[in-house]
Amino acid sequence: MPLLGGVRPPIALLCVLVLALAGLTAKVLGPAGEQAVPEAVLSSQQHFAEDGAIALRASIDERVTDLSRTAAALNAGKTVEPERVLSDLGKTYQKWTGTTVLDLESGKVLAARGESIPLAWLDEKVLTGDQALTPRMVRLKTGDVRLMTMAVLDFEDRPQQLLIASNSLSVPAINLGPFRSMAVVATGGEVLATAGFEQSEALGSGQERKELSFLQKQMTSLSDQAAKRTEQNPVSAREPGSRGYPGVSGTLLGGAYNGRIATAGYASLSSADPEEKQSVGAGLGLTVVALLPVVQQHAAGPGRELYGLVAAGALVVLGLLAAAVLWATVQRPLLRLFLESRRLARGDLTRPVAVPRWGEPARIGSALERLRAQLGGAGDEAGTRRRVKARLGVRGPLALTAALLLLWCVPVGLLLNRTDDSVSVPAAMVNDQRDRTDLVADRVRRALNEAQADLVSTSRLIDVDDTDTAGRLLEETLREHSRYGALYVLAEDGDVVASAGDEPHDWKRDEDLPLIRVSGKGGKKPVIQAGAPIADKDMTLVGEVRVEFLNSLLNRPGLGEVRVVDSKELTVAASDGFLAFEELPRDSLTDLVRAGSVRAGAGPVENGLLIREGRGVTVAAAAPFSGGGVAADIGWTVVSWQNAKSFEIAPYQLEDRSVLAGLLGLAAIVVCLGWVHLVVARPLRTLAAAAEKLADGDLKTVLYPRYQDEVGAVVRSLELLRQQLQARRQNQVRRTSELRLGVGGR
Repeated sequence: MPLLGGVRPPIALLCVLVLALAGLTAKVLGPAGEQAVPEAVLSSQQHFAEDGAIALRASIDERVTDLSRTAAALNAGKTVEPERVLSDLGKTYQKWTGTTVLDLESGKVLAARGESIPLAWLDEKVLTGDQALTPRMVRLKTGDVRLMTMAVLDFEDRPQQLLIASNSLSVPAINLGPFRSMAVVATGGEVLATAGFEQSEALGSGQERKELSFLQKQMTSLSDQAAKRTEQNPVSAREPGSRGYPGVSGTLLGGAYNGRIATAGYASLSSADPEEKQSVGAGLGLTVVALLPVVQQHAAGPGRELYGLVAAGALVVLGLLAAAVLWATVQRPLLRLFLESRRLARGDLTRPVAVPRWGEPARIGSALERLRAQLGGAGDEAGTRRRVKARLGVRGPLALTAALLLLWCVPVGLLLNRTDDSVSVPAAMVNDQRDRTDLVADRVRRALNEAQADLVSTSRLIDVDDTDTAGRLLEETLREHSRYGALYVLAEDGDVVASAGDEPHDWKRDEDLPLIRVSGKGGKKPVIQAGAPIADKDMTLVGEVRVEFLNSLLNRPGLGEVRVVDSKELTVAASDGFLAFEELPRDSLTDLVRAGSVRAGAGPVENGLLIREGRGVTVAAAAPFSGGGVAADIGWTVVSWQNAKSFEIAPYQLEDRSVLAGLLGLAAIVVCLGWVHLVVARPLRTLAAAAEKLADGDLKTVLYPRYQDEVGAVVRSLELLRQQLQARRQNQVRRTSELRLGVGGR
């Protein structure tokens, strides 16, 4: 009879899993060599390109929005002369390379500021149809490419005018570090702008010029590859189940020169949330490519491979020993019991039962021997034989097997390839942490500058004498800009003239205080305010920037925890949860912020460092606000830090693989030994108790097999023996009755 299930399948599975885990251990814990460039460095370049794409997309969208909003505000007011339009626009927003006002009826240029804007690209398709007034990329005579943004000025007393503003598609003004370069690439692979190659004029040696030429060729080649890859759909280009950047992004490896490999990250311009708002910048088909030459890593020595082979060999030895224990103490006795019980059930009572030495099999074997004696006519005295006592039974071999396998799992998972604070972190990771933190600081600073510039633009349209109209304008502005939580106009004495949104807070009228400030200490949230004086009125338009808006600017993958702190190193915003105005969690981070805030040369500079504390390594960076705008002098700093264990570098990868191997071994123990316990150990204990009761004379309890395996086969044999004993007892009773009747008849 074929046996299904039983003890043999879990033991066989244990052997298979041990061999598979040993092969996996030899492969992942003992690589013959490492990647030329660590995966962490490649991922960092991808994140850097994504940050650059976000900054460029936000810059383009803001410029388009600002121009459209300015035109709408002008159309709603009194007629303004073209020169005045361009003058106010330039004072409010210093972001366009050139502006022009054109009479649409005559085609005459009414006013112009900045660089000359060519008009040959203007045609009927630009001004009419579904794509009317859509921003266009136009190439100048110099070869540079400009993005042309348009808006219609429609005054009642004169023909329609076209307001055109041009701005470059240059790389965002961010710190690229000493070796990185970045490019803006159009559809088809054409490089529109680059940054990071400006030092070519200062190069003195021929070797440096050759290296620069090599990097420029690599940028052209990798940009062409990146443009082709970003033509994919973001959903199909992303691995199943992965999330993160909404556009298409990735990494590329270029050629090698002088011991350094060209690594590149690329990212297409994409909407922050495509389901909610369509982005003008995302529709231009642009791609940002970040290029960084990285020193090639040396391959690991043969000793690393030997470690993996030793660990795998030890697992094979212990696994086979554990399987041998199960075979000798569980499988073999159980199979013997099955054969002995089947022999007795067939009526072969001549040979004594081979009783196992211990445990439940010994109890069952002893019961079978007693049953054999009873069936052979030995009588009830067989029931007086000494019973076998089993304390652990089959659980003992299972525990021994688990202990043997744990001798491998615990050291491998907890001791092998353990890291400490001596781990070598690539310098590129520290530099990228610093540069990306500076990029985030620049983004937050620009957002605050933009918030204050919007207030300046709105202040020129407010009629403070008509509070109802002023209130409607504030409500409309609040709906258009999600960055504000409240907008209100304050009189000289501090009274609120008009407001929209949340409850206004106090605003101190002090010329020494910056136009962007933070207050609300002691409350649940910091109150971030931006102000703009109203021209010819002793009033101030104040906007409160939502903390949630700043938090959203800080949340970037691969950067760890990011916070914005004020001049006293107190938290104002954070990528994760925080308490208002709480201190930084480490003194080393506070010292880093203070060191970055010290003015050196033109101003404060960003810093990055490795913090080695205990057994861990932390990569941290601090970037104080610098650059232009009203937010540059408020003394804020963006600080970020993350545990180096999150980096995909060889020491941490080996540690993670060791832990994974140990966990897989534990899983094999739980699955296989749990299987043996459920289908063999527990039923065997029940069977042992039933067999002893049957040997003690309980012939009324019917034995039902629950499994089609060895234990079930023994149960069926015991049931046949019970029936034979019951029939034998009935025959004895009948014979005794007949004898009594015969004696009475005489």
